Amino acid sequence: MPFWLLLITALMSCGGNAKQTYQQGDELYIVTTTGMIADALNNIAGDKAKVEAMMGTGVDPHVYKATQGDLKMLSKADIIFYNGLHLEGKMADVLEKMSRQKTTVPVAEGLPQDSLLAPKEYEGAHDPHIWFDLELWAQAVDHAADHLAQFDSTNKSYYRQNTDQYITELQELDKWVTDKIAGIPQQQRVMITAHDAFGYFGKAYNIEVKGLQGISTVSEFGLKDVTNMVDLIVTRNIRGVFVESSVSERSLNAVVEGCNKRGHNLKIGGTLYSDAMGPKDTPTGKFLGMVRHNVNTIVSALKGESDDQAS
Repeated sequence: MPFWLLLITALMSCGGNAKQTYQQGDELYIVTTTGMIADALNNIAGDKAKVEAMMGTGVDPHVYKATQGDLKMLSKADIIFYNGLHLEGKMADVLEKMSRQKTTVPVAEGLPQDSLLAPKEYEGAHDPHIWFDLELWAQAVDHAADHLAQFDSTNKSYYRQNTDQYITELQELDKWVTDKIAGIPQQQRVMITAHDAFGYFGKAYNIEVKGLQGISTVSEFGLKDVTNMVDLIVTRNIRGVFVESSVSERSLNAVVEGCNKRGHNLKIGGTLYSDAMGPKDTPTGKFLGMVRHNVNTIVSALKGESDDQAS
């Protein structure tokens, strides 16, 4: 038996089952995998819960493996929320094990299948980056809120009020993003990133998106991938590409070097937050602020504006 399974079993036997120990009206302890989910649950639960994310700033969820500290968090949690579309691929066994011990909620579970992207290179799997379509993310937030209200029915009305307010903010942000991206001339509306994290963003806001790697950073890029990307950039006269805070710059640096060798002046257009939010106590440490930063960075680079103009 793997060490982590032994550890979970030991922790659960010591700490007891959350379903048995939690009492209605107690302050909840909620554990999430990513910061984006934690931010949503903080907005939903307000002062009725302590919410902690296992993965912090700059962490790549595709390759993340649970630490001993994470396993302790999970064992103590009253309820656990995670993506549900294999975003946390290396944690699948851990999450499955926890689901047999306590309430675990995949936030993407309630989304219509026809709203999910299914890249050809990942047969049978869906793109997990649903938070970049704000309308879709609002549905996932609503699904999470319903499960929280079922678990802690004493505070059901409070959770619903908070959820409705947060969804209104997401809807307002969705309109703002639509307007900002629409301001980029169509021929310049191409964004290139290290991996395909922005497929939902491209579909929702009518911007072409290309990633050097697939939807998971587990996949490696090769010389052919770099060459094909350089050909596209030179042919389309694209001037900027974007690095991601949770992904190595190595792949895009190879693309920049390849373009420069062909006499095409390509620059890094800025850093986007894709699979992880920014540092706590900064605007990008909140989901709404992260999205605004990304959109302002994209608009600034693709329109050739200063950051002040993009804002």
